[in-house]
Amino acid sequence: MKETWRWFGPDDPVKLSHVRQAGASGVVTALHHLNDGRAWPADEVARRRAEIEAAGLTWDVVESIVVHEDIKTRSGRYRELIDNYKQSIRTIADAGIRTVCYNFMAITDWTRTDLDAPMPHGGTALRFDIVDFCAYDVLVLKRQDAEADHPRERIEAATRRLAAMSESDLARLEQNLIGWVPAREFIFDRASFRRALDGYKDLSKEGLRTNLLEFLAEIVPVAEECGVRLAIHPDDPAFPIFGLPRVVSLAEDARTILKRVPSAANGLTLCTGSYGSNGANDLVRMAAEFGPRIHFAHLRNVTRETDGSFHEAEHLGGDTDMVRVVAALMREEENRRDGGRADWQIPMRPDHGHAIVDDIGKKVNPGYSCIGRLKGLAELRGIMRTLETFGIPEDAR
Repeated sequence: MKETWRWFGPDDPVKLSHVRQAGASGVVTALHHLNDGRAWPADEVARRRAEIEAAGLTWDVVESIVVHEDIKTRSGRYRELIDNYKQSIRTIADAGIRTVCYNFMAITDWTRTDLDAPMPHGGTALRFDIVDFCAYDVLVLKRQDAEADHPRERIEAATRRLAAMSESDLARLEQNLIGWVPAREFIFDRASFRRALDGYKDLSKEGLRTNLLEFLAEIVPVAEECGVRLAIHPDDPAFPIFGLPRVVSLAEDARTILKRVPSAANGLTLCTGSYGSNGANDLVRMAAEFGPRIHFAHLRNVTRETDGSFHEAEHLGGDTDMVRVVAALMREEENRRDGGRADWQIPMRPDHGHAIVDDIGKKVNPGYSCIGRLKGLAELRGIMRTLETFGIPEDAR
């Protein structure tokens, strides 16, 4: 697999020189200053590509051309925004970039309650605490019908938890849940978040899936024409939150998307952490089953907790057998080479590293510290080199 690294552009505390030092050769990025649904100008794409190449790297994956909320709800300016999306695909293809990772999560991007959860080794990690989430959803946000989405015992625990929170604790929780995350187009406050939720109150899971499939019916032919591979990212976490519909959470969701739009240009981002947050997903089986349509991989691990909470584990820890996932992806690469596929190599990046060593206390994008990802990449590289040296086990499926 090709080792890549997510970079948030010139303002990222992790510089392109750090990416080189980490050993990655490719970059995953986007025009984050233009992520409001407009068509990407060719000169902006060329400028970003030139900056990356001047550092001795290649721009391998666009993550992401934003899918505007109007497209997800098929309301407002969705027609214009889909046309803009098509033009952006053409523009990045003209620049030689062939993979686009995107998501179709309603309103939220990845969601965590804690961005600095203490770990036993002394560093910190991202964490989703289901009781804290319930406290905010039911008792602070007071979302309509939220009580129906949480068992009584959880609400009782959340009531006790909220009573013990200071004002600063609550402000931090709210910021983590609805405020800034990397590459988000805008920042919510409580009132605007409630209004955004209202935009989805009449949209079911099947309705959102229909909107996704209609979106794909329009953009996949453009991707085919341009030689671009589309790689949808799963929901994170891979279960419903805030009463919003989720359509890319389970293996069956991925199966449906691939079956309904069978083009090779329509594929997946195998994010082992996002899919791994739902215990119903078997990541090793998914890597094998969906291999031919996996166009990109986010390799990270999570540890699920008994109450539905989870936290980001070390890359080779957690609940996912990362060795067998990597083996399955490398087996897929062998199959592609044998079949003569030009896109035989799957780009991957280490995702959501812990804050450790000198990154503790530094200003970094949450989950995207340098040293934690460097450590994860080194561990993943070790798996790959071992499998290259000693062979991929026959049971890596």
